[in-house]
Amino acid sequence: MTDDVVRTPSGVLVPASIDPFHRVLHHVAPCGLVGDTAQTSGMRRREAISGATVGARNLWMGQTHVPGSTNSGNHHHGASETAIYVVSGTPRFVFLDVEGDEPVERVVQTAPGDYVFVPPWVPHREENPDPDTEAVVVIARTTQEAVVVNLEGLDWSAVRIPG
Repeated sequence: MTDDVVRTPSGVLVPASIDPFHRVLHHVAPCGLVGDTAQTSGMRRREAISGATVGARNLWMGQTHVPGSTNSGNHHHGASETAIYVVSGTPRFVFLDVEGDEPVERVVQTAPGDYVFVPPWVPHREENPDPDTEAVVVIARTTQEAVVVNLEGLDWSAVRIPG
């Protein structure tokens, strides 16, 4: 046997760099979602996959719930890229488009089945204009924790990029 592999108790050879915790699938049922995570006013985040829940090294995944007729607070997710999948409701994602001559507030209107990509550092908020239907989205981030920086507004003046 070389130093590059180890033999598991069942006799299977696996790369030595992969610890036992990361050689099995981890199942998280809806009742196992964790509500004790970074929050923004107007929404409720529930953590499913993270460093804390399953030992993820590079990924955070969970749900966000926004009640009817509610807007979240303005926020960004630091250096993390965020992918959003709309499960239910018709949430709107609002950001400040700064690429033209003047900054313009833009709205991305979504429906169930839609995907949205939020680049790192981009200030935004989620709005649910429907008074009767909760908006539920699934979120995946390129960090193992729910990075959330709450902001007063959508402008970039409060965004602090390290480096």
